[in-house]
Amino acid sequence: MSQVLPGDAAPVHDVIGIGFGPSNVAMAIALSEHNARVGRQETVTAHFFEQQPRFGWHRGMLIDDATMQVSFLKDLVTLRNPTSEFSFLCYLKSKGRLTDFINHKSLFPLRVEFHDYFEWAAAKVDDMVSYGYEVVGVTPVVRDGAVEYLDVTVRSGEGLAVHRARNLVIGTGLRPRMPEGVERGDRVWHTSELLSRVKELEGTSPSRFVVVGAGQSAAENVAYLHRCFPEAEICAVFSRYGYSPADDSGFANRIFDPTAVDDYFAAPEDVKNRLMDYHGNTNYSVVDIDLIDDLYRQMYQEKVLGTERLRFLNVSRLVDAKETPDTVHTTVRSLVTGEETSLDADVVVFATGYSPSDPLGLLGQVAERCLRDEEGRVRVGRDYRVATDLDLRCGIYLQGGTEHTHGITSSLLSNTAIRVGEILDSLLDRSAESVVERG
Repeated sequence: MSQVLPGDAAPVHDVIGIGFGPSNVAMAIALSEHNARVGRQETVTAHFFEQQPRFGWHRGMLIDDATMQVSFLKDLVTLRNPTSEFSFLCYLKSKGRLTDFINHKSLFPLRVEFHDYFEWAAAKVDDMVSYGYEVVGVTPVVRDGAVEYLDVTVRSGEGLAVHRARNLVIGTGLRPRMPEGVERGDRVWHTSELLSRVKELEGTSPSRFVVVGAGQSAAENVAYLHRCFPEAEICAVFSRYGYSPADDSGFANRIFDPTAVDDYFAAPEDVKNRLMDYHGNTNYSVVDIDLIDDLYRQMYQEKVLGTERLRFLNVSRLVDAKETPDTVHTTVRSLVTGEETSLDADVVVFATGYSPSDPLGLLGQVAERCLRDEEGRVRVGRDYRVATDLDLRCGIYLQGGTEHTHGITSSLLSNTAIRVGEILDSLLDRSAESVVERG
């Protein structure tokens, strides 16, 4: 395996980005727009590495009729720069659909369409990204007792290469979460892989699906499977009486405002906890009311017609799932009576959410220089920079994994445009300070 190591004369990037999902695409756009405004001496050099072979964002859940849960105005740029040529409206114009979208009178595009917008935007800055490159390690470069640079080791089909940076922006996204003791298999899926796995069922006649979960993805899975497999029974299992509607009212949505991040960051820990409790129903384990109504309407209609295929096993929990070559043996337990029901399913789909990846997991020795709070969580400044010891002069910025410091929008699209602008401002301020110190 070939290896390329930088010498002292190796070029140094001002920024290396790890991952190229929507957050780091927005970061690349912000950098590109900054560089277009300033002279050559003030440009910020940057490159991003993405292990996927091309841009992709939750491809497994791009159900054809699923819509976004955020306004199109919360795209990659508009809240930061309303005149940007990278906006969703500019995308629509380029596709010849601007007037049609306006006539549609909706703030919420199809998820498929918004993904296409992301791909369109990513393609406009593709000179700043290398796809098919996995970051496998970060090593400190020490000069005169201080860490001046970070060497980022990436792996591709061509072998290993090392790139040197003054700053990192980590945007590695979320990881599918499965219940403890449950492993994915041929018949046990996570909702993130729904569409690709459904294709594998072509030519078969499944008779029963079990979907576990009470959030938006779970409800979308139930509706999609019910529509795609008209002979199959769809069993939804969740611990509530029914799906809870998302609170997207104007006042509650203020939790997603940029200024709410300031409030959350400055709040005492007990207030942070209360805010998350108060407003968790804007985002976690909740479902759009229109989808809830559609599912209830369908269930009731089937009861009237005596053709029940939608079954809702509420106030219950899946306590066992054993996969065999031909089926999945499941056990569902009532939380009220303890009574257990056995169900054999062709497929069990877990809509059990996502977990943030360890933001410092790739940093190796560098992670030892990052500071943590009393609960072992990474300490992060308001500018999304990880707090480190004084001898680490490089900036490590997080796009995600900051919910404990910055609130509910840590990894959401709602604040992406503002967040990358704040990171860019921090990079520029620290660069200016460094120039003054050297002068």
